[in-house]
Amino acid sequence: MPKQKTHRGLAKRVKKTGTGKLKRSRAYRSHMMHSKTKKQRRQLAKSALVHPSDQKRIKQMITHL
Repeated sequence: MPKQKTHRGLAKRVKKTGTGKLKRSRAYRSHMMHSKTKKQRRQLAKSALVHPSDQKRIKQMITHL
């Protein structure tokens, strides 16, 4: 059976932390920031962790990380 390839699109969006968790950037950041509140913009600037229910599936997609 062949090796599983890394999903390159996802590998560019997710990084692995030192403890093995997956770090991601937040959505809703691309445009129309003027209509969002300051609080929203500030919180969107921070990175977030991938939800535990998705971690197993995403780790399989980015096998090399």
